[in-house]
Amino acid sequence: MTSTGRLGTGGGRIGMRADVLRHGDGHDGSRVGYVELFFDLVFVFAVTQLSHLLIAHPDGEHLVQTLILGWAVWWLWMDTTWVTNWLDPERLPVRAMLLVLMLLGLLMSSAIPEAFGDKALLFAVPYVVIQMGRTLFTAWAMGRHWPANALNFVRITVWLSVSSAFWVAGALLDEQRLLLWVVAALIDATGPRAMFWVPGMRGTHASTWEVRGDHMAERVALFMIISLGESIIVTGTAFGDLTVTPVTIVAFLAAFVSTVLMWLLFFDRSERRATEFFVSRDETGMVAQTAYTYVPFLLVMGIVATAVADELVLLHPEGHHGATDGWTAWLMCGAAAVYLLGNTLFRRATGGRWSAWHLGGGAAALALVLLAPVVTPLTLSWLTNTVLLTVILGDVAVARRATTATRAREGDRATA
Repeated sequence: MTSTGRLGTGGGRIGMRADVLRHGDGHDGSRVGYVELFFDLVFVFAVTQLSHLLIAHPDGEHLVQTLILGWAVWWLWMDTTWVTNWLDPERLPVRAMLLVLMLLGLLMSSAIPEAFGDKALLFAVPYVVIQMGRTLFTAWAMGRHWPANALNFVRITVWLSVSSAFWVAGALLDEQRLLLWVVAALIDATGPRAMFWVPGMRGTHASTWEVRGDHMAERVALFMIISLGESIIVTGTAFGDLTVTPVTIVAFLAAFVSTVLMWLLFFDRSERRATEFFVSRDETGMVAQTAYTYVPFLLVMGIVATAVADELVLLHPEGHHGATDGWTAWLMCGAAAVYLLGNTLFRRATGGRWSAWHLGGGAAALALVLLAPVVTPLTLSWLTNTVLLTVILGDVAVARRATTATRAREGDRATA
């Protein structure tokens, strides 16, 4: 969003005197700063902690815990991305804020493995301080220079005050922790959809949420790279601890191929067209909310769950008497289905059509669970990869047919 798009510029009397908003159009005005990339290093660690939590505790209860903690990690990062889309990370106050958030984020991430145990407060308190502190800082930074959005962040502060109470209460009450943190996560997720409506203040108008599409699309793509990088780390670390045999080599290749296929599904088949749609919109706020705030969480968790499943396959490629246990099968096939669902929702939210190949592939991936009693984990891993590859090939064929049809129509018009 350009500086001319701000509402009420210069109309506020309360706030930071220095103007730390992003200005200018084009690449220079939307560039991802090095301090933002530095900030992301904390989330490399956080994603690693999430996958290791699930590897260490392969059961449904810890899967739910991983989803809740994963949502908190994603939401914290995503909220910061919205802020740095509007504030210039090259300005000293914004850079200082990011470095403070980075320290607090490192503390929070270190507590992830025991967040539902002895380190609940170490997880919840930094999370709350980050969310509240960043929001109040942004309201102050925008007060004089963009009053309408400063008021938006006042509303956000009200919502975060409520959810923060549940995060801290959950950390203090061991038996009610899961329920309280689910409520807190739901409040955080509901706020943007409710336009942060507050009694007496109403909700924020969507026009206030205009963002720089290039910047936000690149930031989300970078988080996807972080997640895929974690998959590579898990695979490489697990393989490095194993005795090299033909079976472990084939399992290693299966894990690597799954990562490549997930990369192709998003970056080769979805991301570029979605970014072009995003930046071409006159109003980008609601696209940013749906396609780049909510939907990518499915993609990230699909990648994390796949990384965990790949390690389980590497450790036990032959399974038990030639069969795949239910946990490994559901985790592997469910992760593929969630990732495909996330991809088709992302496409739909960025102007594309529903993809029959993605939806059908998700159903096929889930159906593979039925084969668990009669195939090894390694075989099931390759079958899941086959589903992903089939979706890619089908998607390519559909795109080529559409391109051919478009060219034929253009040719007909030219000769008419």
